[in-house]
Amino acid sequence: MTRETNSDMKEDIDIAHAQMRKGMLEFCTLLIIEKETAYVSDILKELKLADLIVVEGTLYPLLSRLKTEGLLEYTWQESPSGPPRKYYSLTEHGTKQLAQLKTIWKTLTASINSLIKKTA
Repeated sequence: MTRETNSDMKEDIDIAHAQMRKGMLEFCTLLIIEKETAYVSDILKELKLADLIVVEGTLYPLLSRLKTEGLLEYTWQESPSGPPRKYYSLTEHGTKQLAQLKTIWKTLTASINSLIKKTA
């Protein structure tokens, strides 16, 4: 039986942290867009403010998938400093999906918090 080093344990925790964040990215992105129509840099800024650092290369495929799934739509708007920009908004289907995700999140966090309290 081998014993993990502190370095190995830190690496495992970092991997778990990254996987949890990745799993939450869709939910967080929808939450941001729910507030108002958003441009990619607006979404990235909000994620950064929430300590969820994400790069454009991660966000663009997610936005494309959410659009394909009918959760988002976009409009082109003129930019004062360059070419037109895509601004994303939730569709009716996206609004319903987000409401379900919020319910799931509340249930999940209540369950996890309950377990944490029992082990504290």
